Order: sequence, then C-alpha cells, then structure tokens
Amino acid sequence: MSDEFEIKNKVASSGLINFDLTDLVPKGIRTGIDLKDFLYMEMILKEKDFREKVAAINPDDYADQYVYIYNSADAIVPLWAYFLITARITDVAKKVIYGNKEDLEVLLMHNAIQTYDFDDLKGKRVLVKGCSDKEIPENAYIELVEQLKPIVKSLMFGEACSNVPIFKN
Repeated sequence: MSDEFEIKNKVASSGLINFDLTDLVPKGIRTGIDLKDFLYMEMILKEKDFREKVAAINPDDYADQYVYIYNSADAIVPLWAYFLITARITDVAKKVIYGNKEDLEVLLMHNAIQTYDFDDLKGKRVLVKGCSDKEIPENAYIELVEQLKPIVKSLMFGEACSNVPIFKN
C-alpha cells in the first residue's frame, strides 16, 4: 500500500496523554451508618441505650470499608454520638466521615488527587476523559485543573475526536 493511502492514527501520534479520573477512584465498599437506628423510637437519644447499641457494633463488619455516618431522623443528636461510633470502627475502617455518600466520594477523590504523583504529565498535552461509567464528583475536575495547570503544556476535556480546549501554557 502506498504512503498516500496509508491510514494514520493522528491521535496516537500527537503525543496527547489521556487521563481518566476514574483511575483515581479508591476501590472498596462504601457503607453508611444511620444514627436513626441508634435512637429510641428513631427520635430520642438516650445515652445509656445509645452506648449499648454502639458497643454492640461488630467493628469487623466495617473492616477495610469507607464509612459515612449520617442522621436521617428529624432529631437533634449531640456531637459526641458521632465520636462514639467513629471510635468504635475507626481502627478497622479505611475512612470514616460525617455526611452522606456523596460527601464521602468528594472527600475520597480530594485525597486521591492531592496524593497522586502528576510528574509524568509535566510539559505534556493532556486530555481528561469526559465520559465514564463511574460517577465522578464535579469537584474532582476542579481540583484536577488546579493540580495540572501549573505543570502541563495544555489541557483539554472530552474525547480525542471532540475535545474542549481548557488552556495552553
């Protein structure tokens, strides 16, 4: 086949680095603990009963999991209640936070981006993948731009065939 009819992959030869944020998503089980289940009639915190229920938690049930503690009841819960549950499981859980699952995902992605070594991307043209089968918190994209802007030659978002230029250094 002659050179004039040769099919070339211009994307592959462009030096463009594809970066997929889903590669940074920490793997592991996400588990929620609802304080409602520890309250008397799902409304009132009785300290003695609460402490007994917390003591009955098997920490191994949360081993190597990402745990978010929340309160779905319309009840005022003192801050120390969260302390007790956290103290019970923190030795075995990967991470424990107060909030919902979305809050947990934002924090996990924040930690992943802050600790990732971006040295391989210095001076490169980077394309951040736009489509994913995993849900990525929007804040992760913002934090990614903060990390990449000072080091990459250019940043684009989307897919190689249809990307949005973000900036060039």
